[in-house]
Amino acid sequence: MPPAPPTMRSDDESRAPRPGVAIPFTSTSERPIAAVQRALAVLDCLAAEPADLGTNEIARRVGSNASSVSRLLATLAREEYVRRVPSTGRYRLGLRLVELGHSALARVDLREVARPHLIALTAVSGETATLSVPGEETPMTVDFVQSPSSVRSVAQLGRPAVPHATATGKVFLAYRDVKRDHLGADSSMRAGAYADRALIAYTRRTITDPRSLAEELAGVRAHGFAQALGEREIELNAIAVPVLAAGGELVAMLGLQGPASRFDYSAMHAVLDRLREHGQQLAVHVAPPHG
Repeated sequence: MPPAPPTMRSDDESRAPRPGVAIPFTSTSERPIAAVQRALAVLDCLAAEPADLGTNEIARRVGSNASSVSRLLATLAREEYVRRVPSTGRYRLGLRLVELGHSALARVDLREVARPHLIALTAVSGETATLSVPGEETPMTVDFVQSPSSVRSVAQLGRPAVPHATATGKVFLAYRDVKRDHLGADSSMRAGAYADRALIAYTRRTITDPRSLAEELAGVRAHGFAQALGEREIELNAIAVPVLAAGGELVAMLGLQGPASRFDYSAMHAVLDRLREHGQQLAVHVAPPHG
């Protein structure tokens, strides 16, 4: 009996890479999808290495020949996705990727990204978790997850926080000051300037002395969180942390609030580390507001 003829496969099928096998670079007639995969492989290679890389190093790491990688790098460099360092001839990621990253982050819905963090914080603390964003004069609540307890703090969407009498307000003042001072601008929201407006006493615990407020904000910056113990409402305690963009700009505030009888000093500080963790995790996915 004659041997069976070889199984016929389509051109695409015969050239498809096997899982885990590096895609070799071929001629300029390569399929468009494969070309995109190779370009992404080069970008991933450069992103994974803190130092600049030469063409041969990149080719070796992506499993290709140097001449093909050189052509691809030249195309990416023309579009500024990579940059060739003239003095060394080596490559690094280009500024175009920074622009794309900022554009992607700017389109992230902060509330959508923050929602799982709010749910997790309420689950671990049993208290109401809030998400606030900085405004021109005060921070404002844009989302919250209510405590499951029958006795609980009730958050309100769109409610502005009193800067000197709330935890989120103190974070707002402390970190807004840091940003504007760093830029060398004249900040109308420095503690002293804010205090010039007269600090209203909402309870007997509200800070009304400008010097005391300045000291409080210095502590917020030093320790990375703020607390309010019966300062806006005598039976309400709260704690908050900043959500900072990569450049240090205040993007949002995560907070927990609850009845003073249950959410006392010990209970607040028992969940502080978790609150900080969620603030740091959220910061990775958000960009600073543009104004």
